Amino acid sequence: MEETEQPLDFQALPKIELHAHLSGSISRECLHEVWVQKRERGETTLEDPLIVMPQGKFDYNLETFFPLFSKYIYALCNDIPSLTYTTTSVLEAFHADGVVYLELRTTPRAIPSANLTSEDYVRTILSCIAAFNTTHTSMRTSLLLSIDRRHSLPTALAIVSLASTLRTSGVVGIDLCGDPSVGEISSLVPAFHAARAQGLPCTLHFAEAPQSSSPEELQTLLSFAPERLGHVIHVPEDVRGEIERRKLGLELCLSCNVHAGMVVGGFGEHHFGWWWRRGCPIALSTDDVGVFGSSLSNEYALVAKHFGLNRRDICELARSPIEAIFGSEEDKNWLRKRMWV
Repeated sequence: MEETEQPLDFQALPKIELHAHLSGSISRECLHEVWVQKRERGETTLEDPLIVMPQGKFDYNLETFFPLFSKYIYALCNDIPSLTYTTTSVLEAFHADGVVYLELRTTPRAIPSANLTSEDYVRTILSCIAAFNTTHTSMRTSLLLSIDRRHSLPTALAIVSLASTLRTSGVVGIDLCGDPSVGEISSLVPAFHAARAQGLPCTLHFAEAPQSSSPEELQTLLSFAPERLGHVIHVPEDVRGEIERRKLGLELCLSCNVHAGMVVGGFGEHHFGWWWRRGCPIALSTDDVGVFGSSLSNEYALVAKHFGLNRRDICELARSPIEAIFGSEEDKNWLRKRMWV
C-alpha cells in the first residue's frame, strides 16, 4: 500500500519574507492598542483603528489603500514609543508565523512633531531590529529603505546616501514603491544609478498596475539592474522573457493582488502559476499583512490549494528565495542549513 503523504504544517515550515512593508504589516489590534494609549493621554483625535479598518475588511484597492497610510497610520505612529512598539509587534508576528529570514522595507520619513529626522526614524527601526535579532536568534531581520515614486531626485539621493551610511547597521538595499498611478520614474534614474555605484542591491515594484506598465517605464526600471522585482502583474511577453533570462527574484503577493483587484480572477488565476518553475527565484510574500489579513503561512496554503503543490513542491518553493536575499553569504549558508529539504 502506498504511504499517504502527511499534511504540511505551514506555520512550522521555515519561511523567507522579502516583500513586507513595515507600516502595512502592523496588525489592527496593535494599532488599536497604540490608539487607546494615545487617546488616554490626550495625544490623538484620530478615530479608533478598528472603525477605520474594520475586522474582516480586506478589499482595499489602489484608491483606498494609500490614504490609509498618508492620512491615518503615519499620523498614529508618529513618535519613538509608537514606532518602537509597532515595529516590535510586527517582528513578533512574523517570528510566530515561522519566518526565519525577513527583509522589512520602510520609507524614511521625518516626523517634525516629535523632532525626528528621517535618519532618526530609520535608526529607531534599526534599533528595534537589532534588539529583536539579539533575543530571537531563530529569525534574522534586515531593512530595505524605500524610495517613493513621488519623491524628488534630491530626496531619493538622500535615501540612497542614508542606506549606504547604515549598511553596517542593518540596511541591506533599496526599494522603489508608492502609488503606481503617480510619479515620473525617469526623474529618479540618477538615484538608482547612484545606488548601483555604491553596491546597494535594488528591488522594484514592477508592473503593479496598468498605469505603471508602459514599455518605456518597464525598460527604464530594468535599466536599474535590479536583483528582484515585486508583483510583476502587467508584464508583456518580451519583458517576461528578459526577466527569465536574468533569473531575477520575484516577490509574489497573492492575497494583496486578489483582494485589491489587481489581478483578473481569483487565486487560481494568479500569475504565480505562470512563473512557478520558470527558473526565477520566487519569494511568496505578504506585502501588507495588517491590511490584507493573510500571513505568510496562509500564502503557502493558498498556492498549495490552488496550484496543487505537494509537500516537496512547497519545501522547494520555501527554499527558492535563498539566493535572492540581500543578506550576506553567511546568511545564505545559515538558511541553507535551516530550511527544510
